[in-house]
Amino acid sequence: MPLPDTGRVIFKRNPLIEVVCQLRFPPILRIEAEVPADFQECIRKEFPNYSKSPSIKVEGPSNLPEDVPSDLIRQFDAIKLSAQSSAYRNHEFSSEDGSWKLTLARTFIALTTTKYERWERFSEKLERPLEALLKIYEPAYFTRVGLRYIDIICRSELNLKDVAWSELLRPFILGLISTTELGDSIRDYQGSYEINLDDQESVVRLVTKLVNKADNGEECFVIDSDLFVMKKIELRDAVERLRFFNIRASRLIQWCMTERLFKALEPQKL
Repeated sequence: MPLPDTGRVIFKRNPLIEVVCQLRFPPILRIEAEVPADFQECIRKEFPNYSKSPSIKVEGPSNLPEDVPSDLIRQFDAIKLSAQSSAYRNHEFSSEDGSWKLTLARTFIALTTTKYERWERFSEKLERPLEALLKIYEPAYFTRVGLRYIDIICRSELNLKDVAWSELLRPFILGLISTTELGDSIRDYQGSYEINLDDQESVVRLVTKLVNKADNGEECFVIDSDLFVMKKIELRDAVERLRFFNIRASRLIQWCMTERLFKALEPQKL
């Protein structure tokens, strides 16, 4: 997928709600067998908060009828306890305000933020945890490298409340929403694509959908771009691969927009 080189920009009205970087590696049992004290010391200044959680959660049925036999409830509680006790533990470190989260698990390390500004800032936040991972746990290589951007377009926040989606997003992203015959009648939509990137190894999983804001029910449009490669990646090559994904993600989101939406987001060139 050779996307046009539009040049990098920073949007003053940034539609990004979350960015996630994940690096997967062959299982390292030591990560779940011991408290990651040495790892924490390396990253504690930027990620002072710590918690741990099971990698899977078993939820019980809600609103059970009153006549459910108590022995069945006890059986389910036993199964739930067994599943949670055998689940792998994820170590979670977060910034003081909670806007940055670092997850360390037996098969991956992941950095998540809800306050993404620019790639340079994000890569700086990743640098120390990645160095600590390589020094302390010495993964042999990475098996998957991924970078995910989730954008949500809310028209009211851009003073575009009464503007049709077809004036803001390109027809190939909107599907039937872009048609004059059906566009105004569609109340639920989701599109999903997997597209090869121009290195012929990496893929972007592009998911687009309509969502409604919880507070006021406003209809918004989500563009979820998950760029990844699944193959053996040498440790020294991972950061360069992430930089490649960042450039393609910037091109992709601009490719989805019309000029009107692009200007409404107030782009600033780098």
